[in-house]
Amino acid sequence: MPLALLALTISAFAIGTTEFVSVGLVPTIAQQLGVSVPSAGLLVSIYALGVAIGAPVLTALTGRVPRKTLLIGLMVLFTLGNLLAWQSPNYNTLVMARLLTGLAHGVFFSIGSTIATSLVSKEKAASAIALMFGGLTVALVTGVPLGTFIGQHFGWRETFLAVSLIGVIAIIASAILVPNNIKNKPAARIADQVKVLMNPRLLLIYAITALGYGGVFTTFTFLAPMMQEQAGFSASMVSWILLAYGVSVAIGNIWGGKLADRHGAVKALTIIFAALAVLLLIFQFTSGFGIPALITLMVMGVFAFGNVPGLQVYVVQKAEEVTPDAVDVASGLNIAAFNVGIALGSVIGGQVVSTLGLAQTPWIGAVIVAGALLLVRLSGHLDCKPKAALA
Repeated sequence: MPLALLALTISAFAIGTTEFVSVGLVPTIAQQLGVSVPSAGLLVSIYALGVAIGAPVLTALTGRVPRKTLLIGLMVLFTLGNLLAWQSPNYNTLVMARLLTGLAHGVFFSIGSTIATSLVSKEKAASAIALMFGGLTVALVTGVPLGTFIGQHFGWRETFLAVSLIGVIAIIASAILVPNNIKNKPAARIADQVKVLMNPRLLLIYAITALGYGGVFTTFTFLAPMMQEQAGFSASMVSWILLAYGVSVAIGNIWGGKLADRHGAVKALTIIFAALAVLLLIFQFTSGFGIPALITLMVMGVFAFGNVPGLQVYVVQKAEEVTPDAVDVASGLNIAAFNVGIALGSVIGGQVVSTLGLAQTPWIGAVIVAGALLLVRLSGHLDCKPKAALA
């Protein structure tokens, strides 16, 4: 594997850290900025909204920009956004900083896969993409708990400063290691994206993605205050809990991919969403007790992100059937659907916390995941129908 992939992995690590670290910082930001816990949780939604907008729209608008120039420019934008968060004098400025970094995130992962595959031979393409996305996994396992630790001990602003420094390293690595002669692939036109979004079968999968992730983030967004206020863990323990949760997620991501390969996407997603809905309901009753809450959370982590490989495989397979000339567009829009789900889940979770309290987020999340499960079964049923009947 060429060293240029290291630059992409470092960038993915920085981006993954800044996306999810706010989950661990919700109580700290709420306290230090004098805002409510739901308002602090909204920072997760704002970032996800920036990703959802940036992925399809800005990728189309920057299609003619040389890939290396665009890559470096995105990481500069990302770093500036985190520096703005570091210097944010108030909540509104922090919201703008999160939106800015989210925009950079959306475009980065839209072009990152094409850059990674252009660096290697065709038979190594999947490994190259996996290596780049490995930066996200490492961010969940190490970056998020470390960022939470920094925020709790030195202030949340210092967390964003630390992420900015990683962004600078990513810029330097990209400038030195990424070659200048990466060919631009034709950009996904807005018209192609509209065509994909008009297809009912793909829309159904996007709805599954949004609901599946939305249900998880209804609870996950407020995990730190729940583990402190409900389960009784100290603030310093939250970093270790997030570390353990990140390990569970990494295991689940690998397992989910193997499950989808072995049994097919629909069956794998059925198993994962059913288990996730049950575990969220169990968490509803164990979240007030330390060790039971921790055990439930660790098991839940295996399933919470284990749906990602299955969802991506499913949307690509379906796009090859219904929109064969826009498979990359369909795959990219599924990334946007993930982030729409994160945004909606965080907003719904915030409303639940405001009206019903922290303790009620798990069962609400379970209901949303159950909705994703029903749509998976519906989609699987439609898959079994003859194509002529679906025309």
